[in-house]
Amino acid sequence: MPLPRLSRAGLRRALPVLDWASRYNRDTATSDLVAALIVTIMLIPQSLAYALLAGLPPEMGLYASILPLVAYAIFGTSRALAVGPVAVVSLMTAAAIGELGLTDPAQIALAAGTLAFLSGAILLAMGVLKLGFLANFLSHPVIAGFITASGILIAASQLKHILGVSAEGHTLLDTLLALARDLPQTNLITLGIGVASVAFLFWVRRGLKPLLRRLGLGARAADILAKAGPVAAVAVTTLAVWGLGLHDRGVAIVGTVPTGLPPLTPPSADPALWRQLLLPALLISVIGFVESVSVAQTLAAKKRQRIVPDQELIGLGASNVAAALTGGYPVTGGFARSVVNYDAGAETPAAGAFTAVGILLAALLLTPLLYFLPKATLAATIIVAVLSLVDFSILKRSWTYSRLDFAAVLATIVTTLLVGVEIGVSAGVVLSIFLHLYKTSKPHVAEVGLVPGTHHFRNIKRHKVDTLPGVLTLRVDESLYFANARFLEEYILNRVAECRDLRHVVLMFPAVNEVDMSALETLEEVNRRLSDMQISLHLTEVKGPVMDRLKRSHFLHDLTGRVFLSQYDAWCALQPGAAPGAKQEGLAAQ
Repeated sequence: MPLPRLSRAGLRRALPVLDWASRYNRDTATSDLVAALIVTIMLIPQSLAYALLAGLPPEMGLYASILPLVAYAIFGTSRALAVGPVAVVSLMTAAAIGELGLTDPAQIALAAGTLAFLSGAILLAMGVLKLGFLANFLSHPVIAGFITASGILIAASQLKHILGVSAEGHTLLDTLLALARDLPQTNLITLGIGVASVAFLFWVRRGLKPLLRRLGLGARAADILAKAGPVAAVAVTTLAVWGLGLHDRGVAIVGTVPTGLPPLTPPSADPALWRQLLLPALLISVIGFVESVSVAQTLAAKKRQRIVPDQELIGLGASNVAAALTGGYPVTGGFARSVVNYDAGAETPAAGAFTAVGILLAALLLTPLLYFLPKATLAATIIVAVLSLVDFSILKRSWTYSRLDFAAVLATIVTTLLVGVEIGVSAGVVLSIFLHLYKTSKPHVAEVGLVPGTHHFRNIKRHKVDTLPGVLTLRVDESLYFANARFLEEYILNRVAECRDLRHVVLMFPAVNEVDMSALETLEEVNRRLSDMQISLHLTEVKGPVMDRLKRSHFLHDLTGRVFLSQYDAWCALQPGAAPGAKQEGLAAQ
């Protein structure tokens, strides 16, 4: 029996795969397979490198790039987003696990899987409860500052692998001091491999594709070969270490990487571990969601597609749970990888599922070839990838546009670099909320007058306007709530004290979308104080939802003046000699 239409629509919303799969065809599959090939080539070395960054065995990077991609293909709504390990989340994972003080590799891996499980559970809960709006508490300046600082921290943390030393540190200062202390123990062969790999990868990013195009290679083939640059670096340096026996001369290598399917890894049942990882999991969830949705929305807009943020929470949550249960660690949508997926022609999330098959084949067949892979090469891959995240221009732009936003950016960068990633992003969130409260606690209030020959009212300090004797008109340019209600009261009463022969105060509310209980009580107090002075209080241009709320209070009944539909109506009614109108007429106009 066919499903009811409503249930079928609901099922498609819950499982977006049912929507795009019903229209899947051979041409779409071809595009997805080509995109998957390119992303797989790019993702193999990245997965290994990001696991190294997270302080985890390299195979966990591969495991985190298999089933999570399939889960997102089923539940996600973006056609181009490529899910997997990313630099910032890997850094946050390393910081979270580092705080636990674990030394047993098995316990570290279990903690990473538990962190992914908690992150997935948080994302799923947010999706079910439609709490995607909570990510809005992370302002763009804070995100930009955090990602820039994270890029610097990540690059600095990988210098130890380039130098072949064991310097450790959770902050930039700690890392630099440790590097300086261990600098005399630098392994020159490792340094040569690392520097050569960094130089080669930078050249591949900028120069290889144009060179191949000049040599007559097609655009698609040139793009695939350019994306294979990290694979070439891995292959060449691995052969060099193996052929020249460089591991016997102090070059650190990856070593044994298990071959086979991802293992079944249930999360830890230790309540104490869950409590320790809960806050890091929450931060990873929110940061990962913001980064992922930003990329997904940008790419969707290019093809006039749309994503559903709350469903994205479900998709990312399912991906993280899948990572936790199959030997992985927290994942999200990556910027660079998603752009590559989009540019390579991915048409549906099936490209991610095909990529998962490619990574699975690598885990089954290629891992024995990675034994002699030098860690310096993986570190070079990370450094080249994350330096593109560093954007100091945000400081200049924010300084020019808003000093408060500049303060948020700078504070986030400095705190992240000097204290750590978790405190850095937490400080950024708290500062963003504080700055919002500070800015809205002093709303812009303008005294306005009529522009001659029009029905428009503008700020008397900016325009040549007409005003009425005995009438003070103030335009409130912010919603009214507990943080700014007292400011408005003091502003009105101070302004009234400066005016002689005042008979009317008019409050324009075109920008007021909300009046909470504190603000309502303030308006009632202002009305009483003005009434004692024989001054009438009027409202104009009150929005419908605000008016509905005011009607449920005693304020309108006690209002000494009228509520006008437009400011021009108030102008005409309050002119000297104008016939007085009943308050009920003004209310009826609403």
